[in-house]
Amino acid sequence: MKLADRIAIITGGGSGIGREACRLFASEGATVIVADRDLDAARTVAEDIVAKGGKAEAIAADVAREEDVKAMVEKTVAAHGRLDILVNNAGYGFAGTVVSTATEDWDALMAVNVKGVYLGCKYAIPAMAKNGGGAIVSTASAAANIGIHDRAAYVASKGAVAALTRAMAIDHVDDGIRVNAVAPGTIESPYFTEILKGPDSADLRRGLEERQAMNRLGKPMEIAQAMLWLASDDASFCTGTVLVVDGGWTARGDRKPKKKA
Repeated sequence: MKLADRIAIITGGGSGIGREACRLFASEGATVIVADRDLDAARTVAEDIVAKGGKAEAIAADVAREEDVKAMVEKTVAAHGRLDILVNNAGYGFAGTVVSTATEDWDALMAVNVKGVYLGCKYAIPAMAKNGGGAIVSTASAAANIGIHDRAAYVASKGAVAALTRAMAIDHVDDGIRVNAVAPGTIESPYFTEILKGPDSADLRRGLEERQAMNRLGKPMEIAQAMLWLASDDASFCTGTVLVVDGGWTARGDRKPKKKA
C-alpha cells in the first residue's frame, strides 16, 4: 500500500490514463477524487473503484475554469481534512501548424493544458503546505522534447508543463512539496482513438507504432505506474523531474525505424 491513507485528486480521471491512475492509486490505499469535466464518466470510475473495495468520489471540474478548480480543492479539504497528492492529467490535442491553428483553438487548448496545471497547483500547494507537504505529478509529453509534425499547439503546451514543473519544484521544495511530471510517448488513449479514425487508420497506426523503438503504442497503465512512483515515497528524492516513458521514441535520434538486415 504505497499510498495508504492519502488523499489524491486526479484530473481527467474519467478516461484513458487518468482512469487507470485513479484505479491504481485506489488499489494502493489512496482515497481518490476522480475529477473530470464529464461527471458521468467520473462517477463511473469512482463507482467501479468503490465496488472493488477502494475509496473514491467523483467531482465535476473543468480545469480551465478557476472557480471549478478552487471548489475542487476546497471541497476535498473540507471533506477529508487534507490534500496529499495532485495529478494534473487533464489535457487534449489537435492537428495544426501555427499558421493553420485558429487563435480561439490555441487559447482553448492552452487554457486546459497549461492554465489547468497552473490553477491546480495554485490551490493545491497552500493546502498541501498546511499539512507539511505533498506530491504533484503533471502530464507532459515526450513530444515536448523533440517536436512533432502538425501539432504546434499541443507540443508548445506540453513544453510549458515541463518548464513549469521545474520552476514549481524549486519554488516549493521548502514546503515539503515534490513537483514532477511524466512525459508519455504515444499511448492507446481516447485522443489517439480519434486520430486513428478514417480510411488510412491502419497505415497511420503503423507509423505511430514504428516511431517508438519498441515498435508499439504504450498502455495507459504503463503511464499510471510512472505516476504512482512519482507520487509515492519511493520517489522521495525526486523533484523537478520530467520522467520520459515513451518506448524509446526520444532515444532514437533519426525518429525512423531501422530495417532489419
